[in-house]
Amino acid sequence: MVKVVVGEETRLEPAENRLAQSAIPAQVGLVIGKLSSKLDRGFIFDLVPTPLNDAGDPACSIIEPLKAEKKSSKSKSYVDSSYLSIDKDWVSEHARQVSRLLVGGVKVVGIYVWAGETCFKNSTLVLCQTVKVVAGAAPALQSGSDEMLLLHISYSPRRWTCRKCSVSPNITSSNLRPCDFKLGRLLNSLQTFRCIYNFCMRLPICCESLSYCKMLNDVLLDGISTHMKELKGAKAIIDGNLVDVIADEPCASDNVHEVELLLPILKDISLEASSQKDVAGVVIYSGVVCSYSYLNAKEPVSQAVADIKEDIIMSLRSRLDIISDEADRETAAASEVGSETNLTKSSIKSACQIIQQSVRTQCILPFPRRVFIPWLAGTFICDYLLPTETFEALKDHFVELLSMEAPEDDSILWQPEKELPPLTAMSFWHVAAPLYPASDAVQIEKSWNDAVDGDSKYSTTRNINGIYASFVLLVAIILGFLFYARSCR
Repeated sequence: MVKVVVGEETRLEPAENRLAQSAIPAQVGLVIGKLSSKLDRGFIFDLVPTPLNDAGDPACSIIEPLKAEKKSSKSKSYVDSSYLSIDKDWVSEHARQVSRLLVGGVKVVGIYVWAGETCFKNSTLVLCQTVKVVAGAAPALQSGSDEMLLLHISYSPRRWTCRKCSVSPNITSSNLRPCDFKLGRLLNSLQTFRCIYNFCMRLPICCESLSYCKMLNDVLLDGISTHMKELKGAKAIIDGNLVDVIADEPCASDNVHEVELLLPILKDISLEASSQKDVAGVVIYSGVVCSYSYLNAKEPVSQAVADIKEDIIMSLRSRLDIISDEADRETAAASEVGSETNLTKSSIKSACQIIQQSVRTQCILPFPRRVFIPWLAGTFICDYLLPTETFEALKDHFVELLSMEAPEDDSILWQPEKELPPLTAMSFWHVAAPLYPASDAVQIEKSWNDAVDGDSKYSTTRNINGIYASFVLLVAIILGFLFYARSCR
């Protein structure tokens, strides 16, 4: 439960000044930071305004109905009944896309609103509903908390207030609870943890899945969920030290801490499934995930490990979501022009095709590669680069979604994942021989036949050599016997 919230003063104070100078009546946006259940504290790193929607309208506006007039004998006074109108779906979509850009431990932890005091009080229900949809669009895997933050920047009077909002199913204005808020320096004290994680998921395609036309992305989602359970049991080594020994200790070093995850020895699901009669094929998703996590100086090291594990799974899911979004866009574009030929040839579309019963043809699809760009005080944010995309597309994402200044060139872009993680769908033969690389699939059977022919030739040669050796041995025995008989005379 969050009791105290600390905001980064180098980011929040300039944001307040910009809002005051803009003279806009209202604004809504996302709160980026961390919620630490172990410290009962919330940390706000930055505020990101929600951009204009597709129609060019702001996501938040003030509605001013007819003012109720109270007549008195001496003067007339008016009751301010203005309230906020918020495009909750648009704010939710903004939160969903921004969540993809954030790394381990850094999340969308709530919303902020720039509005007058009276207007804010008249809009508590719609604000709670907005917080709830944002929480659904930017879920946290590891966090057991159901709280989000609602930060109010008031211009009449000028002040900051912060409330925690429970995102329970039944949302009412009573879900809001005040919490202490103060400004401080956070970013410079963050500890950086980095993990280069190699993964390989082998997911069998069973014939029973084909009976209800299971989609390829459904198979992948199931596999990622299973991998998440395996990852939870992984041991971590940080800078050569086992985390179980230093789990509750804070980390004081300012260097980047290298994290290595050791998965427990588990059964290979595809090996087990290959002995079954109902396996039609296998999907292999393998590659490298680079993950970052940022830890407050007072948080224990175990929190960094939990954040990295969550970040790895969220990164895999984000890549699958991006591929699915691209497939949906291509489907819509093809339906508009009435062309299905290009669509069926598209490698993007193959990510969401219905799995065919035979799975005779091999499907290889590169997933988006994760790239990093500097953000605040030495921290990174990330994005995902499709094979057909360039750095210019990423620049647009950062500018539109995070209101950043456009990076000048791609020299600041860091790409630790040198190769795109490939996804391969293969036939039953590959399931029966899972230790061979997917690229060698065509050569496996040929190599086996060549090996059989070679063994046959080798066996014939070996038999001839054996007969010759036996003959020489027999002659040697006879000659030895003759010499022995002659010497005895």
